[in-house]
Amino acid sequence: MSERSAAPGGLALVESLVNTLDIESGADALDTADGRARFGLAEDEVAGARELREALRVALLAHAGHGPHARVRPLGELLASAPLRVTVDPADGSAALAPADARPLPSRVAAAVAQSLVDGTWNRLKACEAETCHWAYYDRSPAGRGRWCSMQVCGARAKMRRYRAK
Repeated sequence: MSERSAAPGGLALVESLVNTLDIESGADALDTADGRARFGLAEDEVAGARELREALRVALLAHAGHGPHARVRPLGELLASAPLRVTVDPADGSAALAPADARPLPSRVAAAVAQSLVDGTWNRLKACEAETCHWAYYDRSPAGRGRWCSMQVCGARAKMRRYRAK
């Protein structure tokens, strides 16, 4: 949906997971084998991935100043069982957070969220405010006040609705 470039670092995983569902059309990439393969998911893991996706969407809507789109299990609960470990690069001494077990999707998401907190990028990952969209995007605007995934689509629609309402 968006013409924006992908989120930095591990947030690209979070962004792409949230964007597996096109709310407007109802198409869900997790319904396909290729869509599941992108995340290393078995068919029996899809329900958990969808629950995680919608909890992430709620968090990203909150980053944009909006309430939840649906009642979901809190993201913190879903990620609580995903232990992380600190890795240290022997060459330069740099440290990073990594999943203790890189196979489960919640572990990889937890590591991405934790690292983005350290990097200061977590709050820049947002969900589009358009109710028929809620697409995830990384807000690179200087003030961090982006509202739509695409100014040409969602932003233009919102502005046109506002104009017509006058």
